[in-house]
Amino acid sequence: MEHRNFNLLLATDSYKVSHYKQYPPNTSKVYSYFECRAKNTDYTKSPIERYDKTVFYGLQYILQRYLKGKVVTLEKIREAKEVYQEHFQDDLFNEQGWKYILEKYDGHLPIEIKAVPEGTVIPRGNALFTVESTDPKCYWLTNWVETILVQIWYPITVATNSREQKKILAKYLLQTSGSLKDLEYKLHDFGYRGVSSQESAGIGASAHLVNFKGTDTIAGICVIKKYYGSKDPVSGFSVPAAEHSTITAWGKDHEREAFEHIVRQFPSVPVSIVSDSYDIYNACENIWGKDLRALIETRSPDAPLIIRPDSGDPLQTVLKIVEGMKRHRWSIENIGFGSGGALLQKLTRDKLNCCFKCSYVVTNGLGVNVFKDPVADPNKRSKKGRLSLHKTPEGDFVTLEEGKGDLEEYGADLLHTVFRNGLILKTYTFDEVRDNAKLKDSELDKSE
Repeated sequence: MEHRNFNLLLATDSYKVSHYKQYPPNTSKVYSYFECRAKNTDYTKSPIERYDKTVFYGLQYILQRYLKGKVVTLEKIREAKEVYQEHFQDDLFNEQGWKYILEKYDGHLPIEIKAVPEGTVIPRGNALFTVESTDPKCYWLTNWVETILVQIWYPITVATNSREQKKILAKYLLQTSGSLKDLEYKLHDFGYRGVSSQESAGIGASAHLVNFKGTDTIAGICVIKKYYGSKDPVSGFSVPAAEHSTITAWGKDHEREAFEHIVRQFPSVPVSIVSDSYDIYNACENIWGKDLRALIETRSPDAPLIIRPDSGDPLQTVLKIVEGMKRHRWSIENIGFGSGGALLQKLTRDKLNCCFKCSYVVTNGLGVNVFKDPVADPNKRSKKGRLSLHKTPEGDFVTLEEGKGDLEEYGADLLHTVFRNGLILKTYTFDEVRDNAKLKDSELDKSE
C-alpha cells in the first residue's frame, strides 16, 4: 500500500489537532476551497513575474500517494495519540473521532473533493478545488487535510513559472524561424541537485514536463509513470552530456583532446559539451571553430553538437557568442536553455498567493456562508458559501459564490468530483494534462 508507513494523523499543523473542539456546537459540515488569490497587477515586474494565470497540476499525485484507501489504522491512532500527548503535554487528540472513521469507514476518509481538470490554465482568483466533509460527525476533517493538500502550491507554481518561460521562447522562436518546431525542448531541467529532497525532485520535475520534454531530473519521469501514466513510455528525454570533471580530468593543455574524444564517443546522437572550463571564447572560436570544425561538419543533422557555456551572465555570454541572435538574423532554433535551482526550488507559496479557506458550514442544521475580510489586507478577503466554477459565454472563467452555481446561469460546474470517501473517482493521464496546458494561439506573441 502506498501510504503504509505514512501517518496522515501526524501530517497536519499542530494547532489543527485541537480544532474539533473549537467549531460552533452542533456543527455538521465544514466546506473549504483552494485558490491562487488574485492580486493587483504589479506592472513594475516583468511579464514573467506577473503570473496572471496558473496551471493547475499535482492534486492527483497527493490523492494517489497520501489520501486514497485505508489511511487510518488502530496502530496509527495509537502512534498519533502518543506523539500528541508528548507534543502538547495534554490529552488534546481526537482519538474518538479517528476511531469512528476506522470503524464506520474502514479507515477511509469521509470527505469529498471537487477539482478543475489537471493542466487547466486558469486566471488567478478562481476556485481550483473544494473540500467538504461527508459525515456530520467528521466536520473537523475538512480542514485537517488542508496542510497536505495546500502543498499543491509547489507543482502549480513550477508548472506556471515553466509555462510563462515557454511563452517567451515561443515568441522568439516564431519571430526568428516562423515555426514552433522543437519548442518543447528549448528549456531543459537541470534542477535535481538543487531541490530539497527526492520527493521535491519528482514533483517539481513532473510539473516542468507539463510544458516541456527535456529533463535531467529522472525522478519526474518516475512520478508521471506511477501517478498519471501516458501513451509514451517516458515523458521526458535527455542526451549524453559532459560535465566539468570529464573535461578537466584531461588537464588544461588537453581541452581539445577532451572535446574530440567525447564527440567521437557519441557519433549518432546529439551530444552536449561544456566548454567554459577555461576560456569559452577560445573554445568556440578556435577549438570548435577551427581545430575540430571538419569533424563537427561530418555529423548528421540528427546528431548536432551542443556547446554549453556554464558561467558568467547568461545574457552577456550567449549574446557575445552569437552576437545578438535576432539582430544578426540567427534563428532561436540554434540555441537551447537549461535551468536548475530557479526552475524547481527558487519558489514559495506566496509567489501565487495559494490559500485554503473555509467558506461554508452547517450548524444546527442551517447552512451559513462564512468568509474572512481582514481590514489590514483587502487582498486576503475570502469567498463566501458553496462555490462553483463556470465558463461565461465569452469564454472567461468565473467562480460563483453562495451556491449561485445551482442556478446554472453559465452551465455545468467545471469542478468535478475526483475523490469521495477514500476512493479516487476521476483521474487524468499526463497526455490530458499536457493538452489542457498547451499554449493557445491567442497567447502567442507574433509581434516583431
